[in-house]
Amino acid sequence: MYKKFILLLFSLIIWHHDFAQKKQSSTSVKLQKLSVPKDSRYIMQEDGKPFFWLGDTAWELFHRLTFDEAELYLKNRAAKGFNVIQSVALAEFDGLIQPDQQGQLPLINNDPTKPNELYFQHVEKVIDKANELGLYVGFLPTWGDKFNKKWGVGPEIFTPENARIYGEYLGKKFKNKKIIWILGGDRSPENETHTKIIEAMVAGIKAAVGNEQIMSYHPSGASYSSKYFHKENWLNVNMFQSGHSERNSKNYLMIRNDYNLSPPKPTLDGEPRYEDHPINWKPEVGYFNDFDARQAAYWAVLSGACGHTYGCHDIWQFFNYDRNPPVSVAKTNWKVAVDFPGAFQVGYMKKFLESLPWTTLVPDQSIIKNDNPEDAGYQISAFSKNKDLLVAYTPYGRSFKIDLSQFTSISLNAYWFNPRDETKVKIGNIKNDAVTEFKPYAAGPGTDWILVIADSTKPWGK
Repeated sequence: MYKKFILLLFSLIIWHHDFAQKKQSSTSVKLQKLSVPKDSRYIMQEDGKPFFWLGDTAWELFHRLTFDEAELYLKNRAAKGFNVIQSVALAEFDGLIQPDQQGQLPLINNDPTKPNELYFQHVEKVIDKANELGLYVGFLPTWGDKFNKKWGVGPEIFTPENARIYGEYLGKKFKNKKIIWILGGDRSPENETHTKIIEAMVAGIKAAVGNEQIMSYHPSGASYSSKYFHKENWLNVNMFQSGHSERNSKNYLMIRNDYNLSPPKPTLDGEPRYEDHPINWKPEVGYFNDFDARQAAYWAVLSGACGHTYGCHDIWQFFNYDRNPPVSVAKTNWKVAVDFPGAFQVGYMKKFLESLPWTTLVPDQSIIKNDNPEDAGYQISAFSKNKDLLVAYTPYGRSFKIDLSQFTSISLNAYWFNPRDETKVKIGNIKNDAVTEFKPYAAGPGTDWILVIADSTKPWGK
C-alpha cells in the first residue's frame, strides 16, 4: 500500500511538472502599444519606458517559408533579443507570380483591390506567432518595384486609387496586431505619381487603424525618408539605409542628418551593411562580417539613433539552394546563417544599452581629445545630458584621450565593454580632473571596444 502511494505521488509530481512546462511554453508575451511623443527622438511604450528598436531584415519571410520554418526563424530571433522583424507582403522576387510555400499568390490577377484571403491568412498566422514571441512585425505592404520598377521584377501594379483600397484592406485586417507599418520597400518616390501612391496607401491604412500603430518609410540606398516625408504627420520614425557598397560606410553622418532636423523625430538605419554580403556586390573584394555589423550598429546608436536594424544577406532572402537560386552571390544556407556571430552581438548591444539610461545620451565628440580622423577607425562618443555617463566606441582598439573635467560627478567608475562576448573589463575608480588616456588591452582589426565612464554612485556606475 505504501509503495502504491509513493508511486501515485511521484506520478502526480511528474504530471504537475509537465503541465507547468506546457503552460509556460504556451504563454505569449504581451506587447505594448508603441507611440512617438511630439518632438521626441525615441519610441515609447504604453508604460512610459523607451523602446529600443532591434530589427532584422526578413524581407521574404511570408513568401519563401512554410509556417514551421517561419516559426523556427522567429524563435531564433526572439531568443537573441530582436524585437522588430521587417517583412514584406508583396515580395521582391516574383512575389506576384511565384506562389508562397502554401501554393498561394497574394493577389487575384495582380489586382491590389482583390487580395487572396488564403495568402493573407498565412501572413496573419506568421504575424500572430511573432507577436506571441514578443516580436513586432515591421510590415511592408509591398516591395517598391510594384510602384517604381527602377530595377527588379515588378510589375508596376499600383495607382493612387487601388493603393488606397489595398491599404485599407491591410489596415482592417491587421489593426489589432502589433505591427509597425513601413512604406516604401527599397524605393524612393521619384515623381508625383509615386508620392501620390504612397500617400494614398497611407490614407487607406490610417482610415482603418487611426493612430494606433506607428509608421516609417524604407527608402532606396543612401537615401532618407526624411528627404521626402519628414514634415508629414503620418511619418513617426525616420529611416534610411546606408547600404552594402563599402566597408566603413559612414552611417553616423546619415544619422546626424536626421538628428539635426526640425521637428525632432526618431531615426534609424533600416538597412545597413549585411553580414555575409559581398562588399559592393563583389565577392572578390570580400564579404562583410560580424565586425562590420557591429561597427554600423554602434556608430548609429551612439550618434543618436532610436535603435538599429541588423541584416544578414542569407536571411533576408532565406537562401536555400535546393529551393531558390542565390541572389547576389549568397553562399550560406539561412538555417546556418541565423546563428552568425553578428546576430548574437547586436543582441548584446541592446541588452547593454538597456542596462543604462540610454535615452539621456547625446552625441558629443568634444569629449574625445585625441586625433580622430574619419578614415582611421573613427571613434564615436555619447555623453549624458547630466554629464554623468559617457559611452564611447573605438572600432580598432585605438586608445581614447577623454576630457574627464567635463563630468559633473565627483566619483567616477570606468570599464571596457566587449561587444563580441558582452563581458566587462574593469578599469576602476578615476578622478574627474584631467584629460586621461584609456587603452584597451587588445587592438587591431576586429577588436572594437566600448568605453563606459559613469558616476560611481549611480546603479549603472557600480
